[in-house]
Order: sequence, then structure tokens, then C-alpha cells
Amino acid sequence: MATRTLPTLAGGSMGLSRYLEEIRKFPMLEPNEEFMLAKRWQQHADSDAAEKLITSHLRLVARIAMGYRGYGLPIGEVISEGNVGLMQAVKRFEPDKGFRLATYAMWWIRASIQEYILRSWSLVKMGTTAAQKKLFFNLRRAKSQLQALEDGDLKPEHVKKIATKLGVSEDDVISMNRRLGGDASLNAPIRAESESGEWQDWLVDDTPSQEDRLVEDEELSRRKSYLSSAMAVLNDRERRVFEARRLAEDPITLEELSEEFGVSRERIRQIEVRAFEKVQKAVTSSAKRAEGGEAATQRLRQGAPAG
Repeated sequence: MATRTLPTLAGGSMGLSRYLEEIRKFPMLEPNEEFMLAKRWQQHADSDAAEKLITSHLRLVARIAMGYRGYGLPIGEVISEGNVGLMQAVKRFEPDKGFRLATYAMWWIRASIQEYILRSWSLVKMGTTAAQKKLFFNLRRAKSQLQALEDGDLKPEHVKKIATKLGVSEDDVISMNRRLGGDASLNAPIRAESESGEWQDWLVDDTPSQEDRLVEDEELSRRKSYLSSAMAVLNDRERRVFEARRLAEDPITLEELSEEFGVSRERIRQIEVRAFEKVQKAVTSSAKRAEGGEAATQRLRQGAPAG
């Protein structure tokens, strides 16, 4: 995707302030204008159209990037990585699906920023599990929900609740909280001599829009469909154990299930593992079939052979 040079972010807070003021100059797009620009890019590879789509969404990137300031990485690099994600989103955007570009792009922006953070943090390079990565990106929200945002170590009861909610050990919560400590105040002004507002004004609004909720509902429905189909591969005992251990809001203990079925705890654990592997394999297979169908549909739209 060839575009002219985007506004660049110089080092220091003054550079950030100027960058934010610069990107505010790019006009927001009306839905019809955005659709026509996206079609021009999609059908004719019109670089001017692509550039307008990108520059009109630089503020979205900045807002999302500000939500990752607490990871101790240069904000300019975080924003740059988010801009890379935005470019990928514009490149792949399909306006005929009916969603606004912002709804689609925010997933690419966040993914690009998170990949950069994961590449940059030594704790991830040492081999972080999926659960720890989830903790890495969700600890602040979990603390906020518990009103536990004060500096220093978390209270034991808060550690326990967060560990349970995010599926990690209490030691992981304590360690991650210490690693991510020392966030800058979000109430500090962006620029003392101007009225450009506070840092928190640029944070992502976590309240989902109507389009966001629609995307999330569709994704949730798709996942439920995959899971429902996958459950059919389990026998009655596997299904009972899987639902009790993996799907219940308050999972049943191995001891309780061993008493229910009259077998050892180790046997229940083996059944759980086997059931999970079978469901995981079935879900993956369903997802691949769905992706294959979407790819075939896209090829047909483009006039290419389906097979």
C-alpha cells in the first residue's frame, strides 16, 4: 500500500502534543464517503483513497495506543505499531459487509500493538503461557473493577479474586502487578501551556458501540455454534465432566466428580483432558471449514475458481 508519509511523532511529550494536534486536522469521514473511498481502494488500488481512509483514523490509533502507556515502552513506537495495524485493516477492509472501518480496524490496531509489546517485554520472551498473556493485558481492568488501583502490592483478597477470574496463579498476579507498577498519572496535562486536555482524554472508551456489540455478538454466536457442534463428539460421561469442569461458572472439584462416578480423581482428570482435546480438535476443524467457505466465497466474488 503506497501512501505519502504520515505525520511522525518526535521524542518527548512536546512531540506527542504536536502529533496529536496534527492528526486532529484530518477530517472524519461520513459513512457514504468512507464507503466510496474503500470501494475505490478495493477495486482500483487508489492510493489517494487509501491515504484518506488511513489519515481519518489516526485519532483512533492514538486513543487505543494511549491505553497501553503503562507498559513502559515509548509511546511513539506504540502509536507507530498501531498505525501499521491500521494500514493492514484498510488493506483488507471489505465495505460491502456493512460495518464501519473503525469497527474493523480497532482489532488490527490492538493486535499490532499487543504483538509489539509482547515482543518487547522480557517476561514474554522467557516463555509466557496464554493465561499469563491474558493477565498481562487484563490486570489493570481487573484491578479497576475491584477498585484496587492504588500503588504497591495488592491486598490478598484482591489477588485471589483476580487469579480466579483470569485463570492464573496468585503468584503470577503478584509478580505481574509488580512488573507493571509505576504508571504515569492519567490526569497529568498533555501540555501545560495549552488546553489540549489530560492524558485520560485520549484513552479508549471501553463502552462498546452498537457496531462493536454487533461484531461481538456475531463472534460469540459463532463460537457457541462451534462449541455446540463439538460437544457432539463426547460421550455422556465426558460431556458431564467437561461441562462441570470447563463450562460451569463455579467448576466442580475432581473429588466431587470422582464420588459421582465412583472412580478415582486421577481418572476424572484423564477424562477431562481427553474431553478437552476432543472438543478442541472439533472446534478447530469447524473453524477451518468455515474459513475455507469464506475464502471460497471471496474467490468467487473476485472471479477466481473456487477450487
